[in-house]
Amino acid sequence: MNVSDSVSTWLAATTGTPPDSLASGGSDASVRHYWRASWPDRSLIVMQADPALFDARPFLARQAELKSAGIRVPEVLAHSPDEGLVLLEDMGETLLAPLLTDETQAKAWYVRAIDLLVTMQARMVSEQLPPFDTAFMQREMEIGREWYLEKHLGVVFDGEPLASWQRSCALIAAFNASQPAGFMHRDYHSRNLMIKDDKLVVIDFQDAVHGPLGYDIVSLLRDAYVDWEEAFVLDLAIRYWEKARAAGLPIQADFGEFYKAFEWLGLQRHLKVLGLFARLHHRDGKSRYLADIPRVLHYVNKVCERYVELGSLKRLLVKAHGDQVDVGFTF
Repeated sequence: MNVSDSVSTWLAATTGTPPDSLASGGSDASVRHYWRASWPDRSLIVMQADPALFDARPFLARQAELKSAGIRVPEVLAHSPDEGLVLLEDMGETLLAPLLTDETQAKAWYVRAIDLLVTMQARMVSEQLPPFDTAFMQREMEIGREWYLEKHLGVVFDGEPLASWQRSCALIAAFNASQPAGFMHRDYHSRNLMIKDDKLVVIDFQDAVHGPLGYDIVSLLRDAYVDWEEAFVLDLAIRYWEKARAAGLPIQADFGEFYKAFEWLGLQRHLKVLGLFARLHHRDGKSRYLADIPRVLHYVNKVCERYVELGSLKRLLVKAHGDQVDVGFTF
């Protein structure tokens, strides 16, 4: 029995009626695959993954917690851990990403996404979640070294370059770990927010952790899939900072300190993302993410140029790309 037949059989047993049609909904940047099951009066989504490769329990736990906190998430209708199947409410196909057509449209949506983020951070308890600590951050940045620098660019660090890379990553992780912490979605961006009945819906929340509050807003505003002028990002970052403080979140009292954390958190994330996109291409055959690497690399370079303590990392990256070193620090 092929995968679609086994999914149809499970749906028939779970809902009492086999679907009239079962269409592949594609896959994301993980090991999961999605199916849209249709009946004459409704449609539902099946999330399917090998249980050995994807543990659905964090997804189910976060879904229940977010729902209890009043955050709109897809309803879970059934699940079979042994078969790696979860039956979900069909939220349609409208992601936030394609609606960000210009700054005017984008700003209106981003303000709503910021409001939702602040509400989520204010209501969600996170101390029971895995800590986004220095070890966690350094493991993620190593994905960038192993898959982007080594596998994709063919640049292997050893000796002093490796030591310099490790010192830079330790510096980034230590600074980020010292920032105010709370609930962290960990992938809050335009492809993980959907629109249903004119409301924003949060998806892909299974990797939530207890970590720096500034991480999700930089994930949203310095998105790996869409970029904006610095002034536009700065305006929205200020709006988030003001709303977070008004909501009583333990955010930095000084905006300059908040924005430095915003940039350094983005740097850690984007070093990881470079590795993830390279790994998706080389290991998983998902080459469409290669087109987004230049945007992510631009984010990394701009932050490294801005802070003198990141100069050694900037020089490593410049050399890895075969370019001349041209570093102009502003902070």
